[in-house]
Order: sequence, then C-alpha cells, then structure tokens
Amino acid sequence: MSYNSNYHSVFDINYHMIFCIKYRREVINDEISNRLKEIFEKICPKYNIVLKEWEHDVDHIHMLINAMPNGENVRGGIGFRAIY
Repeated sequence: MSYNSNYHSVFDINYHMIFCIKYRREVINDEISNRLKEIFEKICPKYNIVLKEWEHDVDHIHMLINAMPNGENVRGGIGFRAIY
C-alpha cells in the first residue's frame, strides 16, 4: 500500500461517490458513461484527484477516487478556532 504526503502529513484518503440521475431516470448508457469519465479525468489533475474505479448503471454512477486533504475543512474552515 502506498501513501500520499504533503508538507507535514501522510495520508491515504479514498472516497466512494455515487451520482444519481434526477428522479432515477434510466438515461446512462456506455457512450454517456465514457464521455462523463473523459470529462472527469480531464478535471481530476486540477484538484489533485486520482480516479481509481468507475462503474455505471442506467440511473447512477459509482466512483472511487483518491484525493488530497486540501479542502476548506482541512485548511481551517472547521478547526480548533471554531471549537474553542
């Protein structure tokens, strides 16, 4: 198992995300799924995200992504100052 690191920490954060179509309409086929995956892979490097798995059904998409902890909650959005 490999870990990622930044200036002061070592981490391995994986997110399992599910995107559902509104009203669970059955509109996702192989062509649409492949196009969505291409778009997502193009956007990933901008946000330091690695796409590990991509699966789809007719009404939702499953993604397993690896991301760095650089969101607002890590940079102080919810931190010790908010608690104390």
